[in-house]
Amino acid sequence: MEKIPMTPKGHQALMEELRQLKETDRPQVIQEIAVAREHGDLRENAEYHAAREKQSFIEGRIQELESVLSRVEVIDFTKFDGETVRFGATVQVYEEESEKEHRYMIVGHYEADISQNKLSLQAPLSRALIGKAVGDVVAVAAPGGQKSYEIVAVHYTEHFNN
Repeated sequence: MEKIPMTPKGHQALMEELRQLKETDRPQVIQEIAVAREHGDLRENAEYHAAREKQSFIEGRIQELESVLSRVEVIDFTKFDGETVRFGATVQVYEEESEKEHRYMIVGHYEADISQNKLSLQAPLSRALIGKAVGDVVAVAAPGGQKSYEIVAVHYTEHFNN
């Protein structure tokens, strides 16, 4: 099975979500189903069907998280240094077309969140940046055409601020 790279913070977040689902959400939905059953005819009981649907989602998510967590390889990127972009790097780039600087952190697929400027390792920009160093220019195909980015800085720290 293929290993899934993940930061320590991302691993901790998934473990917490799994704990929440197993210890809180699962027992709660079981109680909701029991209460809904007491209301009589299950065929026309909207509360019962909603609770069963919620239970199905929770059980599916638990299975997904257990599968992912069994394949996780936690990478402590805080021990990395230098100017070469690797997993876990916070990369500051200068976008030549807009003449603006952007900062992105390269993380695993399950941690990616573009609203927090966390790019998946599989994202086109991440793939272009990996292995490059400060001063290098990379070109990335984007929906609006090709964009060029110059790598301005590379940092390895567990505290990523936008």
